[in-house]
Amino acid sequence: MIQGNDATVYSVSSLTRELKNLVEGRYRFISVQGEISNLKIPYSGHAYFTLKDDGAQLKGVLFKGQAKYLEKAIKDGQQVICHGRISIYEPRGDYQIIVDSVNFQGSGLLQLRFEKLKKQLHSEGLFDQERKQELNKFPQNIVLITSPSGAAVHDFLNIWRKRSFPTNISVFPVRVQGDSAASEIATAISKTSRTLPETDIIVLCRGGGSLEDLWAFNEEIVARAINRSKIPIVSAIGHDVDFSISDFCADLRAPTPTAAAEIIIPDGNELLQRIKRFQTILTNKIHFAIDSRQYQVNQNSRLLGDMDFLFTNSCLRLDHTALRLYTVMEKRIAKGITRCNDLSARLQNNSPLARVQIQEQRLKFAREKLSYLFNKCLIDKEISLDRQAALLDSVSPLRTMARGYSITSKINPKNGKKSIVRKSRQLQKDDQVEILLHEGSAECKVLTTKNLKIRPDLRNLKQ
Repeated sequence: MIQGNDATVYSVSSLTRELKNLVEGRYRFISVQGEISNLKIPYSGHAYFTLKDDGAQLKGVLFKGQAKYLEKAIKDGQQVICHGRISIYEPRGDYQIIVDSVNFQGSGLLQLRFEKLKKQLHSEGLFDQERKQELNKFPQNIVLITSPSGAAVHDFLNIWRKRSFPTNISVFPVRVQGDSAASEIATAISKTSRTLPETDIIVLCRGGGSLEDLWAFNEEIVARAINRSKIPIVSAIGHDVDFSISDFCADLRAPTPTAAAEIIIPDGNELLQRIKRFQTILTNKIHFAIDSRQYQVNQNSRLLGDMDFLFTNSCLRLDHTALRLYTVMEKRIAKGITRCNDLSARLQNNSPLARVQIQEQRLKFAREKLSYLFNKCLIDKEISLDRQAALLDSVSPLRTMARGYSITSKINPKNGKKSIVRKSRQLQKDDQVEILLHEGSAECKVLTTKNLKIRPDLRNLKQ
């Protein structure tokens, strides 16, 4: 492609290549209806024909590997629906459809299921390039999900041995054909992602076969397990012309198991040769750099002349300065220690801790004195109380009543009030009286009253 002043000039190859990328990107999966004509099947077994209608025609290619899955052989004059992808054959500049399957107006039920599921998953975005994970260029751990007895795993391991690259290969045994194969493959993918997170690449590996033989890799459960995997997956199913749903969902499709090993396992021998070449180049560059720097050093040495005198003089000055600095620092440190000791002594003399201790002693003495005075006062009060109690007891009417005396009270029958009786004339016959004894009391009724004269000796006792 040449950039001119007015327009861009393309070469035939560059223009054809850009058109090829444009067409194949736009019509990745397509179905075309028409009539088969000009059918040619050479010795290779691939079918070349023209798909036409009333207004146009389109060249088609049906590879041998896909032709064997058809319900019946294609012939000239058949009305069919071809499912595949549009491509441009660059050497001749022809555009054509590369056919994956052919619908003979309702025939090929298994192929129809394939196309239906492919269309559904494609519409959901499971085939989008944005979903593809990047593969590790130097994988350390690879897990093969395959049948351990199949030829595919042996082909893969043969390439691995020839490559001499330190990659760990683990085989996860599953069925790759039959009713339960799809569920086993999906479970193996999920279990590997969950239990072996250190795995760099998972390879779905199986040899060629018919559409029925490879159908386990066309199941939806396998496609969605591939889509959920956090580990990149390489699909190596069948031969070059075999396509499965797993191929479209996987992060990379390999035409064969052997090709998968060649793609994902680096060639250790080639890498070793490259390392040796780089080592030689690096060694030569280092030697060249050292020689260049040595030449510069020699040139600078001649320009600077003899530096021994300058170095010796500088060393003497440096030693003298260091000695002076050491002496000055010792004096300053000693002066600082002396000042620190003085401040410590002053701080000890004026320490608030000593004052607190003195106050604590004074407080302790005051507390002991207060306790002594309180106890002494309490004892004096107890003695005084005993004396007052004895004096009070000596004049108490209870003490007099204990000797046989009593107190008589007159009860007012109207309000029940009581009044002390001191003279007999305060009472009349049938009055109610209460007699308070030393222990208990008694209510009595007056029968008679008598006025008695108090004897002189009793009068004196009363006074």
